[in-house]
Amino acid sequence: MSLDWIYYAISWILLRWHQAWDVIGVPEGVVLGTNWSWILAIIFLVVTVRVILFPVFVKQIKSQRAMQALQPQVKALQEKHKGDRETLQKEMMELYRKEKANPLMGCLPMFLQIPVFLGLFHVLRRLNPDKPLDKKTLYGWTVDQFDSASVAKLFTAPIAGKFGSSAEELAALGADGTTVKVMAGILVLVMMGTTYLTSRQMILKTGWAEDPQQRMIQRLMLYGIPASLLISGAIFPIGVIIYWVTNNMFTLAQQQWVLRKFPPPPSAKSSTTGTRGPVQPAKSGGLFGRSKSAPSAATQPAATKVAAPKPGAKPTSQKKGQPANQKGQPAGQKKGQPANQKGQAAGQKKGQPTNQKGRPAKRQG
Repeated sequence: MSLDWIYYAISWILLRWHQAWDVIGVPEGVVLGTNWSWILAIIFLVVTVRVILFPVFVKQIKSQRAMQALQPQVKALQEKHKGDRETLQKEMMELYRKEKANPLMGCLPMFLQIPVFLGLFHVLRRLNPDKPLDKKTLYGWTVDQFDSASVAKLFTAPIAGKFGSSAEELAALGADGTTVKVMAGILVLVMMGTTYLTSRQMILKTGWAEDPQQRMIQRLMLYGIPASLLISGAIFPIGVIIYWVTNNMFTLAQQQWVLRKFPPPPSAKSSTTGTRGPVQPAKSGGLFGRSKSAPSAATQPAATKVAAPKPGAKPTSQKKGQPANQKGQPAGQKKGQPANQKGQAAGQKKGQPTNQKGRPAKRQG
């Protein structure tokens, strides 16, 4: 399958931005050892691609949120099928299909940028003033544009040069080998560092996945890809490394904005920090968790509030100095007989003595 359509697309965007900066007035010549019109064209190639892929990036964040919401079910499946990886994978794929979650969605923006990276890599490595005329005009370039880009520099290092350039390639570009290696080496280290930071930023915000397959992908992105750039960066033209570093810086800013706009759910934060657990629901109904069958003291009728008598307290109907029987009633009061206002038994006259049973005694004679 021919990739010419990618080379044409990348060349068209790159040349349009170069023309735009030329119209704006960015000098075509070298300023501080740099051809800024070509450097800005590469930087804004990144901006163009990221704007096009922004909806995909938002879908990536939403997919990661959906995967986090499924983590309790994934953990339950892992406990259920412990030791049976085949059944576990089958059950997890069925769960993802049912809930319409895609584990690979997290890597989709990166995969979609691979053709752009390969297209720019192919276009920039062709830059050589000694190319035949028919080669210079490929992919919509003019001869003047091709020759201008071939000698474009970043701090005196040509953007077509690379750390592993041979002496013949450097001589064709009119570049000093030491300068190219120093500039390319610095950019490769920056490229590795920013690649690591983009993955670390996302993992710190969303947490490590419970799914072993997802966790493996996270570890690969965090450690594997930056480490591989130490070797592969030697064959990247400086212009391609500028694209990669700019893309990483754009990703860091974009992720920070999206993560604030779509923050991780509380369950994901508690799984990563361990400081915030799920809120326990109230055991009974009601807005504030109160039981409807057990009213509070504030809502209990006043008539039901009966204070217990203090030890040794006298009954309210007992007169001062009057003896009380064993049940605490005034002497002379029958069981169930009401007492008058002065605490005497009903029917007892003032000063009338009582008999042994506590009843009023009859007068003799």
